[in-house]
Amino acid sequence: MKVLVTGAGGFIARNLRVVLNEGGRFEVLPVTRETDEAALEGMVARADAVVHLAGVNRPKDPSEFATGNRDFTAHLCELLAATGRAIPVAFSSTIQVDRDTPYGQSKHAAEERLLAYAAATGAPVAIYRLPNVFGKWGRPDYNSAVITFCHHIARGLPIRIDDPAAVVRLVYIDDVVAELRRWLDAPAETVGFPEIAPVYTATVGELVEQIRAFGQVRDNLVTEPVGTGLVRALYATYVSYLPVESFRYRVPLHGDARGVFAEMLKTKDSGQFSFFTAHPGITRGGHYHHTKTEKFLVVKGLARFRFRDILTDETYTVETSGAEPTIVETIPGWAHDITNIGDDEMIVLLWANEIFDRERPDTVASTL
Repeated sequence: MKVLVTGAGGFIARNLRVVLNEGGRFEVLPVTRETDEAALEGMVARADAVVHLAGVNRPKDPSEFATGNRDFTAHLCELLAATGRAIPVAFSSTIQVDRDTPYGQSKHAAEERLLAYAAATGAPVAIYRLPNVFGKWGRPDYNSAVITFCHHIARGLPIRIDDPAAVVRLVYIDDVVAELRRWLDAPAETVGFPEIAPVYTATVGELVEQIRAFGQVRDNLVTEPVGTGLVRALYATYVSYLPVESFRYRVPLHGDARGVFAEMLKTKDSGQFSFFTAHPGITRGGHYHHTKTEKFLVVKGLARFRFRDILTDETYTVETSGAEPTIVETIPGWAHDITNIGDDEMIVLLWANEIFDRERPDTVASTL
């Protein structure tokens, strides 16, 4: 399928073009500000569908709203109609179409041109009235406040907040692209106003507070809950605007005669991750927990784990190696230790179900 994408150099189009180029199903026909009339006409003649993302939202001259939004859309519709084919069009409009502003008026006028095109040709038209869109590959100080906040906070630059209590509605770029991709696979047969889902709602102050918290993990190692929902999308956006020199950061390394130990990441509700090393013949551990549990994974070397039930003195021993990845769990009420029984350094990954608390360590020394 040949998909003509207007505004091909813009924020949404950058993300869409990458996805459409994955898998070989689509050929993108990109239209930018530099595309001349002859090239535009040629691409329209070849197109099987159009994703109309071009638009003006921050012009130097307000008259550019009309020319960039209304007039360009009208011209595009004329070219599409001239092909004699009912070419489907998806259009990125805005929730501001009902506002009495030059931008809102120009977008509303563009919608009217597309609706007239649909009525005249029978072409399917999908009009997406988008709220604030955020994600990777945007332009700070241009595309969205979230993008600007992420870019500036990632660099320690000041940000401007006019009203922390202002409520904003947001959609994530990957969800926008997924919906456009879905529409291209099966365009509706009629005119419609489909919506992007999910739509997130938050105050400006809440967004800024959350974005700032992402940077704190490098100091306290405690991650935000970045696996789902708005926080997941915000985190992906934040790290996408990190400068390259911030792609890495160091964590404290603690060493003694036995080897080294380092914490990697802590979570607010699911424990922490760390690793340690042990020289040949070295034993670590020699304690038990009342509630804390752990998972050990030897990634290099040969290990012997010993367990003892502190009530019954029942014992258990298991050997694992980096050659055959095996998780060994510690059990509350069982004393345990781990010994490097190989000839080389042993490296072990460790997950504990809670963050270590020096005031309540739940770690009691006990011989095996």
